[in-house]
Order: sequence, then C-alpha cells, then structure tokens
Amino acid sequence: MKNTKIKLLGLAAAALLALAGCSSSNAEEDGNPEKIRVDYAHYSPTSLVLKKFGWLEEEFEEDGIKVEWAFSQGSNKALEFLNSNSVDFGSAAGAASLMSKANGAPIQNVYIASKPEWTALVTDPDSGIESVEDLKGKKVAATLGTDPYIFLLRALDEAGLSADDVEIVNLQHSDGASSLTTGAVDAWAGLDPHMARLEVESGAELFYRNEDFNTYSFLNVREDFAEKYPEHVGRVIEAYEKARQWVLDNPEEAAELLAEEAEIPLEVAEIQMERNDFSKPVPGDAQREALIEAGRILQEGEVIKPDAGVKKLTDELIDPAFAENAIGEE
Repeated sequence: MKNTKIKLLGLAAAALLALAGCSSSNAEEDGNPEKIRVDYAHYSPTSLVLKKFGWLEEEFEEDGIKVEWAFSQGSNKALEFLNSNSVDFGSAAGAASLMSKANGAPIQNVYIASKPEWTALVTDPDSGIESVEDLKGKKVAATLGTDPYIFLLRALDEAGLSADDVEIVNLQHSDGASSLTTGAVDAWAGLDPHMARLEVESGAELFYRNEDFNTYSFLNVREDFAEKYPEHVGRVIEAYEKARQWVLDNPEEAAELLAEEAEIPLEVAEIQMERNDFSKPVPGDAQREALIEAGRILQEGEVIKPDAGVKKLTDELIDPAFAENAIGEE
C-alpha cells in the first residue's frame, strides 16, 4: 500500500511538471514572455504612476504575463540591471545610456519619459563657491555613470577646467546630498528629488544650472527583448503614455504621489515636477544632438574611447520606431 502511494505521488508530480512544461511551451508558442521586468525610480515620475495604478498588470493580465518591478536608485543602477539581464525595461538618463552603450550594453532607447532639468551643481550657502571656476581644487560629489556626473564634466569643460582640476568623490545620489550637508564635500552634482530637498531644508544653492546640459529621461529596453517581443514593447509604451497623460492632467496628484513614494515633503516633490517637461515622448533628433555633444565631452575625458563612433553609437541606441508605431509621431 505504501509503495502504491509513493508511485501515485510520483505520477502526480510528473503530471504537474508536464503541465508546467506545456504552459511554458504554450507561452513561447503564443509569442508571449512569461513575465515583463520593469524598473521604477523616484527620478522618473511616470514610472511611479504606472506602478501605483497597475496599468501594466492590467494590460498583460489576459495574456497571463506577470509584471515584476525593480527599484533603481540612479541611472547607473538601471543600466546595471539592463546589462545583467535583471530587467527588460530600465529608466536612465540619455548620456548615461550612451556611455553604457559604448561599453557594450545591449540596449535601445524606445521612449522619452520626460525632458527634465534634474541636475545642477549644488553647494552650501556658506561655501564661498559662486561659479564653476571656484571648484578648482575642491571636492565634488557625483555618481559615476549618471547624468549629474556628465553634467559636471560638461560644466568643467565649459569653464576651461577638467576632471583633473577637481577631486570627484564617487557617491550614490542620496549619499552625495548627505556629504554636502555634513561638509565632507565642497559641492555636489545633484539630482532631484534630493537636490530640491536640500534647497528647501538647508538652503542649498544651485550655483550652476544649464537645462541644455541635462539629457533626457530615457526608457531603454534590452535588445533581445525588443527583437523577440516587439508587440509587447509597443504595449509597454502605450501604458507609459497612459501614465504620462495622467501626469499632465493631474499635476497636483502626481506631486503628491511622488512625495509619498519618495518619502519627501510635498513642496520638494512640487519643485521636482516643475522641472520636468512631459510634452514630447517620441525620441528623435533633439535627443541625438544632445547625446552627440555629451559624447564629445566623454571622449575628451577618456570616459568613452577616442576611436568610438559617437554618432554611430547614438543612432544604434535611439530607435523611435516603437514609439511612432505605438503613439504616432509628435
């Protein structure tokens, strides 16, 4: 009797495994991934909206496709996730995406989440620093591989300085903000919402601002996912469009959501939202021009190899076709 029970249990287990295999095979035959992995970030308000309302889950529910979320602390983390195949879609700054592409990351930009002024050079009001030239010989916090870092390089170049003229302290964004308040660094290449928080809480000064040096908020996808599931890329973009439109229609509620998710005061969230332009989601020439100029500075700073073809890399990175097909040209 005991042996009969064991045999029956074994047969049941085998049947379950066979069903699971059939389910997986059916998913492949139907042209559907088993799951879609997406990041969210405090620097990407539309990603917070999308996660909050579950619109991606609704979009793929009937297909039996699960949605998994991963939190990105900065562009560097989002790009690490993409490069390591931990997510299928990741939110990152344009210039940081170009740098990652130059290092062999298998990514494409398929959507513009916003045009933010999310970075500036920040200092304490009593530091005596009033211009980029004043940074010579100073300690400046920045997160390597992110837009604030590239913004710092471009600001130094414009002022006739280079990275060798300052001491760059590599810290994650929140740690850079903390180091500025404690006096561990003289200045910081800031990122919202941390930058806005310091403005409100400690009177930190944005002593150098330049909207044109901020590259766009890119939604990137892994190339292998885009090649295998182009229809699903379009559907993810459509969900992002729903979130973008909600932000445009509900700016106060969007700021409240950002404040809640990032655990920051509403006043800080409102400042961050005011610095984002959500009007043009289809990537194109404006992004290409911004990245080519950023790439030039990165090559001069030997961050990207001098023989790398920046224009070619940019063309390979930016693919507007998915957004054009999903939402039309704007």
